[in-house]
Amino acid sequence: MSIRIGHGLDVHAFGPGDAIMLGGVRIAHDAGVIAHSDGDVVIHALCDALLGALCLGDIGQHFPPSDARWRNADSALFLRHVVALLRARGWQLGNADITVLAELPKVGPHRDAIRDVLAGLIGCDRERISIKATTTEQLGFTGRGEGIAAEAVVLIESVATDVPRS
Repeated sequence: MSIRIGHGLDVHAFGPGDAIMLGGVRIAHDAGVIAHSDGDVVIHALCDALLGALCLGDIGQHFPPSDARWRNADSALFLRHVVALLRARGWQLGNADITVLAELPKVGPHRDAIRDVLAGLIGCDRERISIKATTTEQLGFTGRGEGIAAEAVVLIESVATDVPRS
């Protein structure tokens, strides 16, 4: 079976607000994020990882922040688009390994909900999606509580031999 690996990274600064979106789940927090869309670092990193594995650029090429259509957009829309590209080219998600970097909010209480939402958006079993979190031991911008980041690594696998795989 043919496989590919992709990596994605997304970062957003904290700003005014009382909640953030992580993996399609709204989580109460003492700040929001500064972003053009809803600023969901988990979905953005996952989209970039999938696009990277497909050699189709990055999320900014598909949904440019300069385009007013994406202002305050639900990031689930981005992931649905990327999954459609994945399937159209004859690939499926093998697995996704996602790490959130932040002192707060704590991800653990929301881990299963995030996995369920992402699995629903991708159309796969939640066992294919890992969500982890780590602090940076109070170092750097995440350690100082100035923002949040997420990294995603994906493995995609070929499911068809007669579909072009660009």
